[in-house]
Amino acid sequence: MIKFKKLLLLVLVLLTACTKEDLKLEPNKTYSTKEEVALYIHLYDELPPNYLTKDEANALGWDAEKGNLWEVTDEMSIGGDRFSNREGLLPEDRTYFECDIDYQGGYRGAKRLVYSDDGWIYYTADHYDSFELLYEGD
Repeated sequence: MIKFKKLLLLVLVLLTACTKEDLKLEPNKTYSTKEEVALYIHLYDELPPNYLTKDEANALGWDAEKGNLWEVTDEMSIGGDRFSNREGLLPEDRTYFECDIDYQGGYRGAKRLVYSDDGWIYYTADHYDSFELLYEGD
């Protein structure tokens, strides 16, 4: 009977587990996690409003060497700049962009989303050494 209860519990967990499609996102809200930002890009074809490009951040006084982005912005993150795919790990013939993930102020970490202009969205936790496909594009 105990094995049956454990099996039943496992089935219930698997059937009711939250997936990335279950996340509820609203336009014009701020998001920073891998799942949230990827879904936001997938749904709205743009970054959440708490992202700005490096040029926009520089114009506000950001200095990457000082790690002062949150000192010169209202808790913004870097995103929207072109990603060149120099590593050659992603498919060619696409225009890619990148954004920081889980940024909490200070110096930027290694986590990024890399996304294409035709809907492909990848995650890297190790600053472009490897990629996980999150969404397939057109």
